[in-house]
Amino acid sequence: MAESGQAPILPGTVVAFGADNIVLPFHVTPLDTRGRAIRLGAVLDEILARHAYPPAVERLLAEAIALTALMGTSMKFEGRFQLQTKTDGPVNMLVVDLSTPADLRAYARFDAEAVAALGDGADAAQLIGNGHLGLTVEQYALQSRYQGIVELDGQGLEAAAIQYFKQSEQIPSALKISVAEHRKPGEGRHWRVGGILAQFLPTSPERMRQADLHPGDAPEGTIQHAVAEDDAWIEARALVETTEAIELVDPELGLDRLLFRLFNERGVNVQEPVTLVDQCRCSEERIRQMLGQFEAKDLADMREDDGLVGVTCEFCSRKYRLSL
Repeated sequence: MAESGQAPILPGTVVAFGADNIVLPFHVTPLDTRGRAIRLGAVLDEILARHAYPPAVERLLAEAIALTALMGTSMKFEGRFQLQTKTDGPVNMLVVDLSTPADLRAYARFDAEAVAALGDGADAAQLIGNGHLGLTVEQYALQSRYQGIVELDGQGLEAAAIQYFKQSEQIPSALKISVAEHRKPGEGRHWRVGGILAQFLPTSPERMRQADLHPGDAPEGTIQHAVAEDDAWIEARALVETTEAIELVDPELGLDRLLFRLFNERGVNVQEPVTLVDQCRCSEERIRQMLGQFEAKDLADMREDDGLVGVTCEFCSRKYRLSL
């Protein structure tokens, strides 16, 4: 039976969750598993089109956008969720913001020569390199800010996110994200990204126990702490891992149908989808507030020949020219 506010996906039903640019929350009650699935099309193109990124950088940023939306749309309060990387790789910074309820913006900084040397087929680990991934939750009403940090040591964003869930939230999690080009006759490149995040959230905390993280400097021969995985989570994780990359981005396969394929034997309930939008938070007022933090001497150095100060938003590429 569906929970309040949820609807079961049943064989033969048609629900309005097959569209792009949504996050679809779901719950598999018998497996104590909750999660969200995402599909982005036009919104992703809108965000990427403002920047002259090489294809490899676009693909990486698309993955970061999907991960941010999967995590950030779980917030039940007014606030902001941000993913940011700082690394020594060819793409030395990724920044993705989600402001509640579903406003996305993103940009990347990269070394063009280093990216070109790797080629369009470079994977996320090669592009990112070593450094750290920061995941920040900001709750406006409480003026509170929490940040979790994960070391990036040659792994991609998926692996780093799983590490974050394990060490910071201690929630067993499974994650798959796929990015693909979608070409239409007579049109240029279009990107699609899809993903699924599932987490084991039983009512009994004992069933969520995980093995302790490796201590790193333990003496040789030290026996590591081990905890047997819950059978329900083993099944849920295995089902998520069967998801093929093409299924996550297939424009002919709605997220509702994908979830039914995965969990129909157990029964899956879905909530109302969250519609994602391309929306930057920049404004003249915010830019003026930012410039107000500079000394008069520094502002004088920023003035152009006509006496105005020019500022370009790194997220949306909008240009501001202000008299101060």
